[in-house]
Parts: sequence; structure tokens; C-alpha cells
Amino acid sequence: MPADGSKGDISFAGRFTASAISACFAEICTIPLDTAKVRLQLQKTVVGDATAPAALPKYRGLLGTAATIAREEGAAALWKGIVPGLHRQCIYGGLRIGLYEPVKSFYVGQDHVGDVPLSKKIAAGFTTGAIAIAVANPTDLVKVRLQAEGKLAPGAPRRYAGAMDAYAKIARQEGFTALWTGLGPNVARNAIINAAELASYDQVKQTILKLPGFKDDAVTHLLSGLGAGFFAVCIGSPVDVVKSRMMGDSAYKSTIDCFVKTLKNDGPLAFYKGFLPNFARLGSWNVIMFLTLEQVQKFFVRKPAS
Repeated sequence: MPADGSKGDISFAGRFTASAISACFAEICTIPLDTAKVRLQLQKTVVGDATAPAALPKYRGLLGTAATIAREEGAAALWKGIVPGLHRQCIYGGLRIGLYEPVKSFYVGQDHVGDVPLSKKIAAGFTTGAIAIAVANPTDLVKVRLQAEGKLAPGAPRRYAGAMDAYAKIARQEGFTALWTGLGPNVARNAIINAAELASYDQVKQTILKLPGFKDDAVTHLLSGLGAGFFAVCIGSPVDVVKSRMMGDSAYKSTIDCFVKTLKNDGPLAFYKGFLPNFARLGSWNVIMFLTLEQVQKFFVRKPAS
């Protein structure tokens, strides 16, 4: 994304396609970290007493969680949810990034000259994140449910045979609207994180390009992507935990209920459970996605008619 707010002469279809391709590639590369993050977020604190001391948590840290999953369920389990994950990125990734430039241009007005104010970048990211996830929520729900399923007892059937089976069973057994379970925290989470990611990438890149010796190349894209991932995790982790818990556990009645129970039972630090794997996931995801996007979108720039 150019720091001056322009995007070259690229159609919405071109922006959407480039964004979807880049988001899917980043998803494939980083979903093992996301699976570890989801397991850590869903893990509840067990409080012990004098007769029954609290057991050590099953999942401990990014590498420990990944190793436990691979050892108990096989390495392939780290890619659980990849199919709905790709569904999600095609829809959510394509819309949130594809719409960002036109929405940002709408907010500043056609006659705007110079750098786009940070407030407008945040507003554009918030808007496109909310719109995109409202459409893609079913893919997020199925992805979390598949990732949340751990090792089963011998002979026990899996809850879902796969992504398409999960979509069908949820709609049939829980009602079609159940596919939008957790929509509230999911919209909050993705609108906030999208605003943090896109606005910070835009702003960091714009700042770096004003420094001597820097140009619009892979180094700038890498640093901007890391900045985007860090700000996104710091700001979005609490709503991300609530979203994962609501989608992975039907015991919660509402967003507020999930927030209160998590705070009461696990303490305030629970909202930052999985922070390091979340940053490892989002940091690497943003670096891969933005590096890829900056290259892929070049193929969609429309050449002026001769």
C-alpha cells in the first residue's frame, strides 16, 4: 500500500483478488501458530485447594503447545481449520484490504491533497474490518471449532468430519443464525485489529519513507508489517480471547457473560493469554501478507490506454 494513500490504477476486483491471494498465502504459512494460540486462549485456569492441588496447565507457551498438539494428535493437527481459514481469508481478507483504499479516499474526500490523517486511516480500517467479518463470520466460527477439538478417546467420533460438514451441522442442529455466533466480539475484534493493522502499516510505512536511506522496498514492507502486527495484538488481544472462547465453548450466554466469567474465574491476565503466540502469529502473518500484497498487486495495475 503506497504511503501517499494512492493505490495506482487498480480496480476493486484487482484489489480484492490481490488481497485474497496474499491473505491466503499468509494463512497457510502461519496457521500452526494460530492453532496454538486458540488452544491457549480456550484453556481455563484450574483452581486447587488443600485436598486437590491445581493441576499444571496442559498447554504451556507457543512451542510447548505446538509440541503437545503434534505429539498427541499428529503434526497435521496444527493445520486444523485450514479449509475454513482459507474460506475466511478469501472473503474477509479480500474485503477488508480491498475496500480500505476506496473507503479511506471516501473519508478524506476527493479533493484531499497530501498525507492522509491517521484518524481517517483508523476509521477506514475499522469500517472495512467490521463489514468484512460480518460477511465472513461463519468461516471464523467453523475454523475455531475445528481448531478447538483436541485429542479424542479411542473410538470416539469427531464432532465434525470437516469444514463443509461443520457448516451443515451447525446450521441444521443449532439453526442457520448460529453460524453468526460470537458476531459481536468478532466484529469488535476484527474492526479493532483491522484498524490497528492497516492504519499502523500505512502510518509506519509513511514515516519510514521520510527517513534518509529508506525506499519503498522489501525492508520497509517488513518493518511496517512487524509494526502492524505488534499494534494489532496489543490492542486486540482481549476481544480476541473473548471471541475464541465464545466460539469454542457454548457455555457463554453473551459477550458480557464471557467477559465477566473470564475476568472472575481466570483474572485480568487471561485476556492476554497466548500473547506471545498471538504476536508471533500476527507479526509473521502481517509480514508475509504485506510483503506478498505489495508484489501481487503490481500484476493488477491497469496500464493507461495508448
